[in-house]
Amino acid sequence: MITVDLNRLDLKPGSKVLDIGCGSGRHTCAAAGWSRVSVIGADLQFTNAVETRERLKYHEQLGVTGGGPWGTLVADVTRLPFPDEAFDLVICSEVLEHIPEHENAVQELVRVLKPGRDLVVSVPRRLPERLCWALSAEYHQTSGGHIRIYRRRELTALLERAGLRQWAAHFAHSLHTPYWWLKCLVGPQREDSTPVKLYHRFLVWDMMKKPRLTRGLEALLNPVLGKSLVIYLRKKFK
Repeated sequence: MITVDLNRLDLKPGSKVLDIGCGSGRHTCAAAGWSRVSVIGADLQFTNAVETRERLKYHEQLGVTGGGPWGTLVADVTRLPFPDEAFDLVICSEVLEHIPEHENAVQELVRVLKPGRDLVVSVPRRLPERLCWALSAEYHQTSGGHIRIYRRRELTALLERAGLRQWAAHFAHSLHTPYWWLKCLVGPQREDSTPVKLYHRFLVWDMMKKPRLTRGLEALLNPVLGKSLVIYLRKKFK
């Protein structure tokens, strides 16, 4: 499930990309598919870094990577182990809503980004997320869960105060929104709910097959029901 539209970005051969909070490596692998792009997937969880590495190895075996170097590591977004201005693109997808010191995290994201280059941030969209919180306290009270709900203006202001300028934004994954409402309604940890399992099966089928009907439906519904807010920003020159 790719949230960031990489086609909007200027990924030239030799570009260096950081996917921080990479999870299972969906965006890391997508960026690694571009010709001769260097990619690092980093996550606070060791298991996620390992999963991303194995996924990259598998993509390399399939011949769907672009031939550039890649790596994974464990890293804290509030204390990134990279020098200043090290990357041409930084992706931070579905991370900031988990971070108590989100202002420190944003400062680090900007620090490691080259001037004139892009940072892409995605977070859960306010209205779908509020309903999830209303339906289930367990959804946001679990360890490592979501600790805040962003208003779009507040998030944009936070990012722009750090030295960025927004140049695009969109919503994504509207077909996933009802799935999470349903999970919250029956209990986020329940694994025996038939409706939830059937909807999950539908989402997996949709991601694998990408039929025109559901792709068109999601594009139509994203402005209204999109689960994620995606913001594209460029670092200002000093």
